[in-house]
Amino acid sequence: MDDCIFCKIVRGELPSNIVYEDERVLAFDDIHPMAPVHVIIIPKKHIATLLDVGSGETADLCAMMVAAQEIARLKKVDQKGFRTVINCNEEGGQVVFHLHMHLLGGRKLRDGLN
Repeated sequence: MDDCIFCKIVRGELPSNIVYEDERVLAFDDIHPMAPVHVIIIPKKHIATLLDVGSGETADLCAMMVAAQEIARLKKVDQKGFRTVINCNEEGGQVVFHLHMHLLGGRKLRDGLN
């Protein structure tokens, strides 16, 4: 998608603080963090929402989960704990329509997102 902000980050057209990358996934620090650790994990392939994941994208979802484990270790939140969140569609809180997972940690998280 030419105008997708996350696709532009994948293509290197927009700057980001990349914390993890493999052949399927890119992860970067959120520019508006809701916790001391707030990383966005995206598939490099454009998938608009969680509802758009088909059988051909299961490897992308697995790669996102593996990335979350590695990022939790890299950011030193693996032992104390962290949260992962995938918002879906407008009422679910999705703002950028490119599938993404939030990894939050670095403090005791309350019920809800923060």
